[in-house]
Amino acid sequence: MPIAKVRGINMNYKVLGEQGPWVALSPGGRRDISGIELLATRLAAEGHRVVVFDRRNCGASDVVIDGAESEYEIWADDIHELMSQLGALPAFVGGSSSGCRTALLFALRHPQSVRGLLLWRVTGGRFACERLAEEYYGQFIEAAKQGGMAAVCEMEHWKERIEARAENRDALMKMNPARFIEVMSHWREYFLKGADLPVIGATEEDLKSIKVPACIVPGNDNTHGRQTGETLGRLIAKSEVHVLFPKHYDEPLSPREEWDEKAGEMAALFAGFIKRSSTIGA
Repeated sequence: MPIAKVRGINMNYKVLGEQGPWVALSPGGRRDISGIELLATRLAAEGHRVVVFDRRNCGASDVVIDGAESEYEIWADDIHELMSQLGALPAFVGGSSSGCRTALLFALRHPQSVRGLLLWRVTGGRFACERLAEEYYGQFIEAAKQGGMAAVCEMEHWKERIEARAENRDALMKMNPARFIEVMSHWREYFLKGADLPVIGATEEDLKSIKVPACIVPGNDNTHGRQTGETLGRLIAKSEVHVLFPKHYDEPLSPREEWDEKAGEMAALFAGFIKRSSTIGA
């Protein structure tokens, strides 16, 4: 897969499809390209050019634990730069869970570069904030405190980053553990401060300021509650909400395979939304 130099980092990406509207999609969690490729392939088959990528600190892209902003703001700006290099702006931007947060921040930070939003498994609420703050940052902070950067490198997520890109071990080992802890703690605060927000990372005022249309598929578990997705639909003026997963799982996460089984249905839903939005904007 090609590598782009984006804001000082090496970013692994892939373009699916050869014609049609440009779309950028991010997976959930810290998953790599494989976490979004099934849906992206189906959407490309509907007549779109879909860009998928490994965000920094994910997949085969560079590990860079630095920055004064939240990791999601950094990701949003990275995606904007990648899409700009590809001549793919303005674009439809979307994602699942953490990818959804990234897409919302893309729209807030680069409103002229987005044509519409494709959002699913929207994240919000105190349970999600506290759980994800620990999963994405807290456990790594504790490892660095206990065993320095060598201990961090032995954790599953970072071992995978090193296997995907050998240079990432040097990048991690060269870090001062105190600086790693400082940045990770700052990024963790992003989640902890979001417990009372409509969705993690955006205020009600932020969401009401979004002018582009949005297609929203709420989640169905305790991290991605249906109510969170429906609330987002009420706050973004030009939005449509589609409940494709009515069964709620009283668990941190619902079965991923159920979402994979709906990839074709979701691709058709998003394709129809894109077509309607493109017609309105023409």
